[in-house]
Amino acid sequence: MKLGLFMMPLHPLHRDPAVTLQEDRETVILADRLGYHDAFVGEHLTDRAENVTNSFIFLATLIEATKTIKLATGTSNLSQSHPVLIAAHAAMFDHLAKGRFIFGVSPGALLSDAEALGLISEDRNKMFAEAIDVILQIWERDPPYEIDLPGNRFKVTTAKTHVAEIGKGVMYKPYQKPRPEIVGTVVAPFSKGVIAMGERDFHPLSANFLLPHWVPSHWANYAEGKRRAGQTADPADWRIARTIFVADDDKVAERYGKSDANSPYRFYWRQLRIKLTIPKRHIVFKTHETQDDAELTDDYVVDRLVICGTVNKVVDEILRFREQVGDFGELVYAGMDWVDAKLAKRSMELMATEVMPRVNAAIANSAGTPARLATR
Repeated sequence: MKLGLFMMPLHPLHRDPAVTLQEDRETVILADRLGYHDAFVGEHLTDRAENVTNSFIFLATLIEATKTIKLATGTSNLSQSHPVLIAAHAAMFDHLAKGRFIFGVSPGALLSDAEALGLISEDRNKMFAEAIDVILQIWERDPPYEIDLPGNRFKVTTAKTHVAEIGKGVMYKPYQKPRPEIVGTVVAPFSKGVIAMGERDFHPLSANFLLPHWVPSHWANYAEGKRRAGQTADPADWRIARTIFVADDDKVAERYGKSDANSPYRFYWRQLRIKLTIPKRHIVFKTHETQDDAELTDDYVVDRLVICGTVNKVVDEILRFREQVGDFGELVYAGMDWVDAKLAKRSMELMATEVMPRVNAAIANSAGTPARLATR
């Protein structure tokens, strides 16, 4: 099982973006040094807590500062830009990164972004589907393109202005052939979108927002999409994000990860609980659909969605989670604000150097069956 990093990121509203952006860069640079496989960085336009407004720009600052980690948009919000822009920017980024690039995509879920762009009444899922179709067509075709897909609002051509001998009217194709890996973040239980991912050989990343019992629904639908395409789903292609804090002391882990009023984990989940409740997407926090909203307190959410403790405890929790959801290929560690930089860095270090080696040893020892708790 690989180890990745997912950063929205979320920072307290009083913090200076000039500081937090550098902190977030340092997080990815540290992940690279520790051997994390990839780093997904989200973007929003209208959220003071989330300081990255364009994941391509942020990630571009990390190409020369990192060596092996793959840099992933997490996600590029396709409803918010014309697909020609995104196709061109993603292809250029892939060349700059010489293939250390993963194209993470989504419609863009933040309603204030949609309102600011005049899209709040639009079907952004439809816009997303239309945009990704056009992006792939641009990468697959040669100029002058003349892309006019049935029912698609985006029409792309350079036929009137194309001059082949000087390269006019030509757009980049990606560095990776035939294209970069495309990853879609999945939030909703039983998401139908993940069926389409399977059909098109996109790979799912199950968000850390869901209680564990909802997560297997993503794999079931992805596998169904693969079956429709005449293929067999490979668990190695499934990423799952979780919120994890590892410390050298259980009391420190419990305090910083859950109980302290200044815990970055409490801040993160308070923000997410409110953000997902407003658009009525908070079923992800519920044990069943009819559960009373009043039960979804900060303590309730933190207790169920933060894995924290010393190395052995975290290893056991991850193995228990894997028993519940099934085999998957990458555990994606959710990055937090660095309220205590020393503790935050130590957690990332322990995750890479202690937790994951033990998790993978336990998986190997299970000889193809669901992993047993192997650390006691």
